[in-house]
Amino acid sequence: MFAKPIAGRTTAAAEGEVVVLLIGMRINHFRGVRHWVPVFAAMVRMLRELGRNKERGLLGHTLLTGSPRTYYVVQYWESKEKLYAYASAPDMFHRQAWVAVNRRERKSRQHVGLWHETYMVPEGGYEAIYADMPAYGLARATGVLPIEGRGRRAADRLAHRSDAKQ
Repeated sequence: MFAKPIAGRTTAAAEGEVVVLLIGMRINHFRGVRHWVPVFAAMVRMLRELGRNKERGLLGHTLLTGSPRTYYVVQYWESKEKLYAYASAPDMFHRQAWVAVNRRERKSRQHVGLWHETYMVPEGGYEAIYADMPAYGLARATGVLPIEGRGRRAADRLAHRSDAKQ
């Protein structure tokens, strides 16, 4: 099922700091299927787990591919504290998956590469515009506003402050 586009120009309803996690894998050797398929499946399982448990702090995510070898997820988090808490929680699948990856590290590393980058973006450090798009990216994670809600120009949207009196 495809999401229906929202007519016109919109922006994301994000307020305050935005935590963005880029996390992915690179298939170094396609023949090493038994090494990289579990990594891919683990990410899907973690996203499902987080989707069922909204209080963990994942606001939304987008799955992307950079090439036939590279797959990654852009994740939007409520806070860095919730991201760190999920990553280290003994009752969540991330911990299990990371232990398994480290156990197989020497053999797997030749076949699959792993990476992540985390950004804490303060309010005023991000802006978004979507034209005739369904809710996507940051807007899908935080909600959609008509462009007039934050300003028609990028500079106006960057100047928006959630604590400013409306």
